Amino acid sequence: MTELLSFELYKFLLIFLRLGSAIMVMPGFRASYVNSQLRLSIALALTVILMPYLNDKLPAIPQNFASVFSMMSLEITYGIFIGIFMQFLIFAVNLAGNLAGQAIGFSNAQMFDPAFQQQSIIIDTFLMIVALTVIFVTDLHHLMISGVIESYELFPVGSRLPVEDLAQSLSQTLNQSFIIGFKLGSPFVAFTIVFYVGMGLLSRLMPQLNIFFLSMPLQIYLGVGLMFMVLPVIIIWFCQYYEEALQMFLS
Repeated sequence: MTELLSFELYKFLLIFLRLGSAIMVMPGFRASYVNSQLRLSIALALTVILMPYLNDKLPAIPQNFASVFSMMSLEITYGIFIGIFMQFLIFAVNLAGNLAGQAIGFSNAQMFDPAFQQQSIIIDTFLMIVALTVIFVTDLHHLMISGVIESYELFPVGSRLPVEDLAQSLSQTLNQSFIIGFKLGSPFVAFTIVFYVGMGLLSRLMPQLNIFFLSMPLQIYLGVGLMFMVLPVIIIWFCQYYEEALQMFLS
């Protein structure tokens, strides 16, 4: 009975370490309004549910403490990698929000972003909250949890840490998120070019007037109007990219 309890506790810890460390840094879960106790409670409940399913994927208890410590450290590393991978995917919305804020003229209008726990442009914070809301409403967070579960096929417990593959995967994901983010914010880039070219021409025609100061209300009005016109397309495009990236990770 003692050996059985030790083995069950060992399996519980292995699953909890990977799942808990992933949830601690996943988008949405790592926000400041989700406290650590709630995140760990979610990981604890999921661990209890997944123990029967992942039972066959766990090795036997090592004979020495060094091997156990090494295995648990690897599980934490894998969990953090999965969470950071998903966090990199949502950087696309962050870049699009920055481009939109600069175009509208809200670059100095900042507020606390609960998703990243820092001050950011108000449009960036708005887009991030909308994107996270849609992710949870459309059950895309189920794919995030499935990614952690399927990671046992990619990274078996006790396997060697593929540092080069992990680094390459993160760099490619960050690069792809930058490209998608620039595409999401491309309407605001085009708006900025057209608006400032027009204001530059007016400034040359009427040099006695401070055109750029007088055009600020018009810039905000047109920028906010453009924001609400393209917002559904931005969110839908981002959700498709997020879902495809997670499915590719699962496959």
